[in-house]
Amino acid sequence: MSLREEKLLSIANVDFGDKSTKGLKKTYNTLLKNGMHGLCFSPYMDGQEPGDVLSEAQIRRRIEIIKPYTKWIRSFSCTEGNELIPMIAKEYGLQTFVGAWLGDDPETNENEMAGLIKLSNEGYVDLAAVGNEVLYRGDLTEEELLNFIRKAKKEIKGVPIGYVDAYYEFADRPAITDICDVIYANCYPFWEGCSQEYSLLYMKDMYHRAKRAGNGKRVIISETGWPNKGSSLEGAFPSEENALKYFINAQKWSKEEHIEMFYFSSFDEAWKVGSEGDVGAYWGIWDKNEKLKY
Repeated sequence: MSLREEKLLSIANVDFGDKSTKGLKKTYNTLLKNGMHGLCFSPYMDGQEPGDVLSEAQIRRRIEIIKPYTKWIRSFSCTEGNELIPMIAKEYGLQTFVGAWLGDDPETNENEMAGLIKLSNEGYVDLAAVGNEVLYRGDLTEEELLNFIRKAKKEIKGVPIGYVDAYYEFADRPAITDICDVIYANCYPFWEGCSQEYSLLYMKDMYHRAKRAGNGKRVIISETGWPNKGSSLEGAFPSEENALKYFINAQKWSKEEHIEMFYFSSFDEAWKVGSEGDVGAYWGIWDKNEKLKY
């Protein structure tokens, strides 16, 4: 390892103390019990996927599980039972970051927008997101997305409105950045092939790039995380140890710097293997059977 790499490594990671697996798990669980700022909510049980209608019972059960560990909950859709998530979360005293899932189907988009507007105006939404990685996927043009955001800003009052995408999109799309009240930046060192050793340094850079693009606007890390199983991506390796270290680093840094961060994700969801490969099923703090992994 070169002197430069040693220097980067020394500032990239938090001091874990006891670096054994047992020590990492102890630190991890202490941070977990102390509570996170926010957690992305995974509602789909094994055998379910988007398109299936979610029941109130499963949403309520899973919210009851995560409630002691987070102040905020993030949901991704306002249809197919997902509209119940912020309603139930409010019952349990959680703050809500609610998204309308936009894609390439006009009817679905209209239903999602109607759901977000209704929930917001009924007081169930503390932060609103119009779309999630729509530009990254290429499902909508920039102007189409702008029109949806304009619609939300016209019909929703008193709720900050923004758009969720990869951190770099906000530098590349100034019109989107300008219209947002708040910047929701997804920051995933793993998906860019970054090794765990340098992942915190990389995430800090991702965050600050979104911050510079926002030019003073509030910036929230809307997603970040590390899988514990699955195939590697260049220098990024899924493992129990790396998932523990990434969580510890991310939580300590965000608390020390007062950064609003939503960790991805609450529960493992098997349906994600279709779009993300085998690694997609292993991002949860809880496994698919709703048991804490560590």
